[in-house]
Amino acid sequence: MAYECNNCGYTSVEWLGRCPKCGEWDSFKGGEGDQSPPEDFVDEAPKPLSEISFDSRERIPTDIGEFDRILGGGLIPGSVILLGGDPGIGKSTLLLQTATNISSQGSVLYVSGEESSKQLKMRAERLGLNSENLIIYSGQSLEKAVGHMNDIDPICVIVDSIQSLRSSESSSSLGSTKQVRELGREFTRLAKKKEIATLLIGHITKSGDFSGPKSIEHLVDSTIYFEGKRDRNLRLLRPQKNRFGSTDILGLFQMTEEGLQEILNPSQFFAKKNGQSDQKGASTVCTVEGKRPILAEVQALVTPSNFGGSPQRRTTGLDYNRTSLLFAVLQKQLGIKLEEFDIYLNVVGGFKIEETAADLGIVSAILSSFHDNRIGNQTVLIGEIGLSGEIRPVKALNARINEAEKLGYNLALVPKANALEQGGTDSGLELRPVKNLKEAISKLRLEA
Repeated sequence: MAYECNNCGYTSVEWLGRCPKCGEWDSFKGGEGDQSPPEDFVDEAPKPLSEISFDSRERIPTDIGEFDRILGGGLIPGSVILLGGDPGIGKSTLLLQTATNISSQGSVLYVSGEESSKQLKMRAERLGLNSENLIIYSGQSLEKAVGHMNDIDPICVIVDSIQSLRSSESSSSLGSTKQVRELGREFTRLAKKKEIATLLIGHITKSGDFSGPKSIEHLVDSTIYFEGKRDRNLRLLRPQKNRFGSTDILGLFQMTEEGLQEILNPSQFFAKKNGQSDQKGASTVCTVEGKRPILAEVQALVTPSNFGGSPQRRTTGLDYNRTSLLFAVLQKQLGIKLEEFDIYLNVVGGFKIEETAADLGIVSAILSSFHDNRIGNQTVLIGEIGLSGEIRPVKALNARINEAEKLGYNLALVPKANALEQGGTDSGLELRPVKNLKEAISKLRLEA
């Protein structure tokens, strides 16, 4: 019997998981007698846009402020959220806390395919969580999970994880690409049909992407990555797709013995209040994550190399390629010879800085350690450095300096182009515009 691709018509004498012609996954069907059972699709009658109503009060708050910010104000009935992260990062902890909070508004079904109900109970007791409306189903059967959804009629369903469930009607192996896609389609269909807010935990690959086919990311309404390192207590929620909110938002948490705690004031968590530091090789920068300005402390340690012409370069929380570029600019534009020195850079608190507006702070921290000079207290450094040493403008300058002022900083070095374009700000901070690296270093008194 020949198999034919439903997408492009390519035929094969054997079943193939992926069509070699069009690249479509799971598209081969047998010629005779192979008819898929009809699905109960969600189908609404057409209506004018003006007659479609939505009340923001329909959202289901999780009562976790940072999570609600990421979601745009809470869960929407019928929405499907895909949450991914490294093993042990705290995904199950976050969703168990979320499930307990939501259960005060109605029944919540927690489908656990990886942990037993006793294991979940132990975690709940450790976190001080309890609720009669939180129903736990520990098992790996899709059909039983769907049956419980129909019987309980919950307002929210949590699936932990989608790779751990399987359908008895499918011949695919547990966690396979085909299996994950079928499960994603089924949970999405049920969520839309019954208007159940659904959260799916998904495994990620070594490269940091969701494992399984990309089609599951297209099916869901939001994809959120839960980031952090198990040896540190900082956790970040970063949305990559959000049909009901913005992706320019970052959620910050601290992992404690009592579970995940929100970091309500990130700047105060990552930077010293009032900039009171007598440490050499330290500077304060202000980065913007999405639309959120965050102050952070950058530390540098510059020491003579003991490896005979092979200097060490180590960065934690900073892009290595970007810092290598800044080393080259320092040597070319300021004539500072770094070939015989080891350089270690670190962002305090486990935070990761990706934007170039921290360039001035990184270079200043290096020079502070190199020349054994301190950067003045209560000073925040803002600016991108170009290859010729010019200080380039940054976005959201007003938001950055307002954030610095709230923490007690009183001086900010900013790009001169920003000051000229915006005509200054209403902030009480003293702004010192700089046009190039040499001028900035002179004003910070970091010369040799």
